[in-house]
This record gives sequence, C-alpha cells and structure tokens, in this order.
Amino acid sequence: MRHRTAEPHSAVDQLPVDLETMRETVDRLLDPDAVPETLPPAPEELDTLTAMLRGHLAVLMPEVERLVQRLSRDSVPRYCALACLGVARDRLRAAPSPAPGGDLAHARRLARALNALMDHFEALVRAGQ
Repeated sequence: MRHRTAEPHSAVDQLPVDLETMRETVDRLLDPDAVPETLPPAPEELDTLTAMLRGHLAVLMPEVERLVQRLSRDSVPRYCALACLGVARDRLRAAPSPAPGGDLAHARRLARALNALMDHFEALVRAGQ
C-alpha cells in the first residue's frame, strides 16, 4: 500500500484573509486604546472569542510567513514580522493562568498578537510583497 505525504500547504493556508472580521473579533476584547479596563465579555462568549482568535491566527500566520519569505534577509520589516510571528506562536502555546481573570488575560494577549500580525500583513501587502 502506498502512503501519500501531506501537501506542503494545509487547507487552512488556502483560506482568504478577512481582516475586517479579525478586527471585529479583536475589538470585542480590546477597546481602541487597549486599556485593561475594557469590560470583559460573558464567560461563554469569551470561550467563543478565544477560539475565533486562535482560528484567525491559524489563517493569518502562514500568510505573513509567505510574504516574509519574499523579503531580503537583512530587511527590517522581515525581522519585525518574524518577531511578531514568534510572539504569536508563544501566545498560542501558552495556557491561560488559573488565577481569576486568567482566561480573559490570555484572550487579550491573543488579541494583541493578532492585531500586530494584521498590521504587519497590511504593511507587507501595501509594500507590494
């Protein structure tokens, strides 16, 4: 029996980037100034928002990586985008703190990582990458 290897790009890599929906999700957790006093969503909504943020990051990260590949190795935008990708990976691996408010703090960290990646994505696209 022959075994097939996985394609280099998953189905997630093929999804279009919907920045408007991603920004709406981020805005549910962060106000325009991203202050900690933003009212938290209800617990059931927080679980949904966290799952959405994870999904958005899964769609956006490969796109940013693809755009970064086209930049020269000594490019400042490349370095910054790669650093942001590293932070996003760290945030995805991290578990929420068991302390009160840990789930909300975790979701907000994911939202900030997504927000930063969207900014890098838009800058790379605008630069014609």
